[in-house]
Amino acid sequence: MSEAPKKILVLGIGNILWADEGFGVRALEAFHSLYRAPENVSLLDGGTQGLYLVQFVQEADYLLVFDAIDYGLEPGTLKIVRDDEVPKFTGAKKMSLHQTGFQEVLSAADLLGDYPEKLTLIGCQPEDLENWGGPLTVPVRSQLARAADVASALLEQWGAPCVRRELGEKVEPLLANDIDHASYERLMAVAQ
Repeated sequence: MSEAPKKILVLGIGNILWADEGFGVRALEAFHSLYRAPENVSLLDGGTQGLYLVQFVQEADYLLVFDAIDYGLEPGTLKIVRDDEVPKFTGAKKMSLHQTGFQEVLSAADLLGDYPEKLTLIGCQPEDLENWGGPLTVPVRSQLARAADVASALLEQWGAPCVRRELGEKVEPLLANDIDHASYERLMAVAQ
């Protein structure tokens, strides 16, 4: 009898309305548009939901998070942090309300006894966190596809290989109501 596949959650967190703060959600979108994940992998736009994410974290055996993190590095630098190191980095410098909330999510899941077996953060060093309504900056936007590729490689290590989508394949948007990356930036360009 074979073991059931691990429940894997790929989570994008951040505020898409605040320039590079939206990296996590936009990286999740990029991953979705580039890869088909197996059935045991769920994708979730966590936005700025904070403690509302606890139940999703509790249900995951393995958790992969995309987020904008101020590591003090060159803008656009990706950094991968694993397991026990993740809470230390999400609290390294408070850039927005959701980061403190996500640190609390991890603490709450741990306190409730349902902490993921494996946890990886794919963080990107932001350049601009002050531009309300602004798009991702060029250094951060240029890392979206790379972040998606890193996530795919990690999921394969976790026993959940993804399939690269065909060029031109129709993909149902992850975000609705014109807040997907392309639509949002098109609207912001018109508004300016």
